[in-house]
Amino acid sequence: MKVQREKQNYIYSLSSRGITETTTAESFSSPFICGVLRKMTEAELYSVYKGVYLPTHLHPAESLKYCEEFTFRPDDILIVTYPKSGTTWMQEVVPLIVSEGDLTPVLTVPNWDRVPWLEEHRAILLNLEQRPSPRIFATHFHHHMMNESYFKTKPRVLYVMRNPKDVFTSSYHYYGMASYLVKPGTQDEFMEKFLDGNVMFGSWFDHVKGWINAEEKDSILHIFYEEMIADLKGSVEKIAKFLGKSLSQDVMEKIADHCVFKNMKQNKMSNFSLVPNEFMDQKKSEFMRKGIAGDWKNHFTEAQEQRFNAVYKEKTKDVKFKFMWD
Repeated sequence: MKVQREKQNYIYSLSSRGITETTTAESFSSPFICGVLRKMTEAELYSVYKGVYLPTHLHPAESLKYCEEFTFRPDDILIVTYPKSGTTWMQEVVPLIVSEGDLTPVLTVPNWDRVPWLEEHRAILLNLEQRPSPRIFATHFHHHMMNESYFKTKPRVLYVMRNPKDVFTSSYHYYGMASYLVKPGTQDEFMEKFLDGNVMFGSWFDHVKGWINAEEKDSILHIFYEEMIADLKGSVEKIAKFLGKSLSQDVMEKIADHCVFKNMKQNKMSNFSLVPNEFMDQKKSEFMRKGIAGDWKNHFTEAQEQRFNAVYKEKTKDVKFKFMWD
């Protein structure tokens, strides 16, 4: 509990000083706070909010309160993902669609400020209420976790899905390099946690089923990570149409070219290289690792594939939605 109080006091002190832009990445990953994180137990690293685990360092109580009281506008754009399903990619694509191909916002503003997660500590500091429309946000929340304003206002939602085997594989590497997450253990151990939903933001299965069964279907576009890999320009056109943006072929080509994984990975405003290694140790694993579909095949044993398939079959037996990877 002493460690938890130290961490919270440090977060409060940063907020009160109004730390903004790239300085926050450095401040929140200073030797002090990273040392505190390394001392913390699993119970201290995570808190339970609306039934799912959240990393407390990124989601202190005051941030969750802010998110719960946040007021949406009808023309807001909300990128919704289960972690490691393409969030960073969409934080690059969507601002470029809104800016009609102007690269300035993605080359000058870190993605966590450009398209902030509403539930994270940064949101409080960014004066989001003052931003002009259309505002672009991100969230990892399950559908049932959304606030009252969301259900009343029904902002536009881009829900991105990815093959859960690749989500698992990417998550396993991510958990091993992030100081604010519980270390994953062996791949077998982490697989059981992942399949049971005992990881940050809970069950992949519950997350996906909640959003594909949402009643506000007219305001939600479902898109697959895999279709973005297969046809990025076509995906840009699909998203632009949903957002009511009429873009020329040249502009869509420019956006798609910039957002190809190998190109986007070089953008320091998006590749998390601004975050020091004490917080995200990219020597262990790059945050933007491969950006491919099917990498799980390079990591799963036959037994692990059988185990995953059995749980997947059971947990999706009532799902009528057609997944691209099935």
